[in-house]
Amino acid sequence: MKSLLVLSISLAVLLTASAMEFEALNTLRSKTPDSAQAATVLGMVKRVVGARGAEFSVTVDSSMTSSGKDMFKIQTVGSQVQVSGTTGVAAAMGVYYYLKQYCDSQFTWGGENINLPSTLPSVPSPVVVQVLDKFRYYQNVCTVSYSSPFWDWPRWERHLDWMALSGINLPLAFTGQEAMFQRLYMNMGFTSEDLDAFFGGPAFLAWSRMGNIQGWGGPLPQMWITRKLLLQHQILQRMRDFGMIPVLPGFAGHVPAAITKLFPNANVSRLGGWARFNETYSYTYLLDFSDPLFETIGSQFIKLMQSEFGVDHIYNADTFNEMTPKSSSPDYLDSAGKAVFNAMLKGDPDAVWLMQGWLFLDGSFWKGPQINALVNSVPQGRMIILDLMSELSPQYLRTNSYYGQPFIWCMLHNFGGTMELFGALDNINEGPSFGRHFMANSTMVGLGLTMEGIFQNEVIYEFMMENAWRPQPRNVTAWISAYTKQRYGFTSPAIDSAWQLLKSSVYNSTISHTDFDNVILTRRPMNDSNIERDLWYDPEQLYKAWDQLLLGAGQFKPNELFLYDLVDVTRNSLQVLSLKFYTEITDAFKEKDITALKAAGGKMVDLLTDMETLLASDRHFLLGNWIHDAIAYASDMKETFLLQNNARNQITIWGPDGEIVDYASKQWSGLFKDYYVPRWQFFTTWLVQLIQNNTKYDGYIFDKNILEQVEKPFTFALDLYATNTTGDSVAIAKQLHAKYRPITYHTFFRKMAVAATSPKKAHTPSPFSWQQKGHSRYVPLRNKQEMTFEEVRVRETIVVV
Repeated sequence: MKSLLVLSISLAVLLTASAMEFEALNTLRSKTPDSAQAATVLGMVKRVVGARGAEFSVTVDSSMTSSGKDMFKIQTVGSQVQVSGTTGVAAAMGVYYYLKQYCDSQFTWGGENINLPSTLPSVPSPVVVQVLDKFRYYQNVCTVSYSSPFWDWPRWERHLDWMALSGINLPLAFTGQEAMFQRLYMNMGFTSEDLDAFFGGPAFLAWSRMGNIQGWGGPLPQMWITRKLLLQHQILQRMRDFGMIPVLPGFAGHVPAAITKLFPNANVSRLGGWARFNETYSYTYLLDFSDPLFETIGSQFIKLMQSEFGVDHIYNADTFNEMTPKSSSPDYLDSAGKAVFNAMLKGDPDAVWLMQGWLFLDGSFWKGPQINALVNSVPQGRMIILDLMSELSPQYLRTNSYYGQPFIWCMLHNFGGTMELFGALDNINEGPSFGRHFMANSTMVGLGLTMEGIFQNEVIYEFMMENAWRPQPRNVTAWISAYTKQRYGFTSPAIDSAWQLLKSSVYNSTISHTDFDNVILTRRPMNDSNIERDLWYDPEQLYKAWDQLLLGAGQFKPNELFLYDLVDVTRNSLQVLSLKFYTEITDAFKEKDITALKAAGGKMVDLLTDMETLLASDRHFLLGNWIHDAIAYASDMKETFLLQNNARNQITIWGPDGEIVDYASKQWSGLFKDYYVPRWQFFTTWLVQLIQNNTKYDGYIFDKNILEQVEKPFTFALDLYATNTTGDSVAIAKQLHAKYRPITYHTFFRKMAVAATSPKKAHTPSPFSWQQKGHSRYVPLRNKQEMTFEEVRVRETIVVV
C-alpha cells in the first residue's frame, strides 16, 4: 500500500494544474528565516509526539523549488526521520503525512491518536510531495464567534499545531481588531459610549465586524479588548513562525452611528435591516465610498495594524456580506471596490484584498455585470476571492473563473457550528481537481476550509485537506478504511463496515441538503405536519453503522476518538428517531387525541433525557466547557453576567427576541436538560390546552409565549455546568441501542428510505432557501402583519449567518 501511495505522489509532481500565475501574489510569502520556521515545527513535533520528538529532524529550505508552491520531502537516515519543506508549514505537512501514512496516527480538532511503534517505520528512498496550489486558506469570518470566541492561548496553540499539520498557510487572523478600531476612532474624537453602541458583544463580534449588527451583546468590556489584543500578538507570532501568511482585517466602510454627529458633513447611509434585528441593533451605517474620510480611515487602520502587528500584505474586507448594495449599477460597484482597495493601498502599497464570495450566491442581485464590476475594480492578482461553498454551490463556474481574478476553492460544509452528521465526500473528492482544470487558464490558486463552526464531522476535513497534494480523485472506500486505522490505532471488519455505511449514507449528500435540514429536536417546536422529514440517505444505513460500531467497541480498548465517534453516531441515530416522535405529536394534535398527544410528547422528552445522559459521558458534548471558557474572561460579576448571557444567547435564541432562533444550536449535555426538554414539555402542554379549549394553533402566539417563558429565562440564568464527564459511553450507548433500535424498523423509517432513494431533481442551493421554507428554526419571531418572505427579500436583506 505504501508503494502505491508513493507512486501516486510521484504522479503529483508530474501533473501540473493549468492555472494562471499572478505576479502580484509573489509578495505573499513568509519573511521568517528558514531556520526559525524549522525550529518552530520541531517544537510542534515535540508537543505532538512527546519524547519521541528526538527521533525527528526538520529542515526548511525555501530554495527547494522555484514554483512558488510548497513541497516536502521525507526520508529516514539511520534511526531518524528527516523531514524537509519549502516552508515550516510544508515541513509540518510532511510530518503529518509520515504520522498518518506510516504510523497510522491522527491529530484533529477533537483529539489525537499518536500511534508510534517502538522503531519508527523506515523510508529508505526519499518521498517527495509537490503541493498543487499556492494557498491553503482557513476560517470563515464567523468561525471565531461560533467556535473560538472564548479561547485562551493554550487552546490556540494546539489549534495552530493542527493548522500547520493540515497544511494551512493562509489563515484568517481577526482576533484583537477591536483594539485597533478603538484606537483609531478615539483618536478621531469618538467616545467610549459611541463604540459601546458599535462593537458587538463577545459572542457576536463576527457580525458587527461585517456591518450586519451593532451593539448587540455589548458593551464590550475593556479588559476583553485588551486581553484579545495580547492574544493576537501570540497568535500572529506563532503563525509567522510556522511560515504562514496571516490575513488581517481591512476597512470595509462600516462606521459607528455617532459619525453623523462628529462629522456632520460626511456622506453616510444606512444599510437595510439584517435578520429582522430592529433599528437599535441593525440598519448599520456605511460611509460612502466617495467620501474623503473613507480613504483616511481605511489607510490609517492599515497603518495602525502595521505598527502594532507587522505586515503580511493581505487583508480581508467584506462590505456587502449579506447586505444588499444601495445600487446595482456596475459603475457604483466598481467605485465601491476601488475605494476599499485604494484605502488598503494607501496604507500598504503591496496590499492584496481577500474577499468572501458568499454574497455572489444571491443571484437575484449579483449577476454577471455586477460581479465583474466589483471583482475587476481591482487590478488582476490584487484580489483573491473565496469561492465560499464550492462543494455545493460553486460560483467560479458561472463567472468563468471570476473574470480573471484568482479564487480559492472552498468547502463551507457547516452552518452555525451545528452537529448533524453530514458531508458530500464525492463532491469534495472531485471538485478541487475539476476547479484546477475546468477551463484553460483557470484562476484557482488554492483550497480553503470556510466552515462556520468546527468540532464536527472530522472525517470530512481530514479528507478535504489531502486534496492539497492529491492530483486526482481517490478511491474513497480505501481511504475510509485507512482513516479508521489512523483514527483508532485499530480496525476490524465491524469498524470498517460501520464507516463504509457512514460513507454511503450521511456523508453522501449529492444535492442541496445542508447540515441543518432535518434536526427537529433542537428547533423551537412548531405545529407543522408538512415540515421536511426526508433524509438524503436511507436511515437504516446509519442504524447499521451504529450496530457495527457497538460490535467493534467490544473488540479492543477504545481510545478517546473512538468513544467520541460512538457517542456522535449514537447521538445522530437518536436525533433521527425524533422525526418519528414529532410526527406522532402533530398527528395526535390533528386528530385532537389528548391521550396520544401526551404519550408522543412523553416519548420525545424521554428521548431528549436519554440524550442528555449520553452526551454527559463525553467531553466533546458538554455545555459546561463553553460556559467555563466564556466566564474565564470576566474580571467582575457584571462581566460574568454579560459573558454568560452572550454564550447562552448565541446557541439558543441568537438575538434579543429570537431573531435567528436556534441557528447555532448545539447538542450538548446541559442544553438538553435545561433548554430542549423544557421547550418540548411546554409545546406538548400548549397543544393539550388548545384541544381542551377548542382553540386553533397560532404560531405567532406560541412563539411569543415560549420565548418569554422558556427561552429567554435560560439565556439570563447563571447556573454553571459540569466540565467533567459522567458515565461510561460504551455502556450508555449499548443501553440506548437496546431501547431504541427496535423502533427503527417501523414503517415510518422505511418510507424515509424510499424517499432517500427515489430520484430527486438536483439544484443549486440558495443561501436564502431556508427562509423561504418557513421553518421555525430559521424564521424569527414576527408580527402577523409583516411582509412575506419574498416581499422582504425585495425590500430588505435576507440572510444566512
